[in-house]
Amino acid sequence: MWKIVSLALLQSFFLAGGQVMLKLAMAASGPFKWSWSFFRAQLTNWWFLGCGISFGVATVLWLYLLKHFPFSIVYPLSSLSYIFGMIAAILIFREQVEWSQWLGVLLIMAGSALMVK
Repeated sequence: MWKIVSLALLQSFFLAGGQVMLKLAMAASGPFKWSWSFFRAQLTNWWFLGCGISFGVATVLWLYLLKHFPFSIVYPLSSLSYIFGMIAAILIFREQVEWSQWLGVLLIMAGSALMVK
């Protein structure tokens, strides 16, 4: 059981990391425009490249999890990425997190623990 938990944590970490790098990429790119020049400029955005790599690793881990473990267990465990997202919001983006958001994180953690039992 520890194998599925550790792989799900790793997959969730890379998934949340990709989202964080995507936000950093968009912050570094200036105003969003529906133009070819805007999207072409993203090809030289290193945060965007890191985002793609992180999403790629998360996808490979997700494929492995789907292949080797029951869907009814691995899918709820993917919600662990919300916990990593909350931590990133505080540490990287310096956002204030309300107590109700922490309660939500605790409920996610409790639900994930129940799913693995």
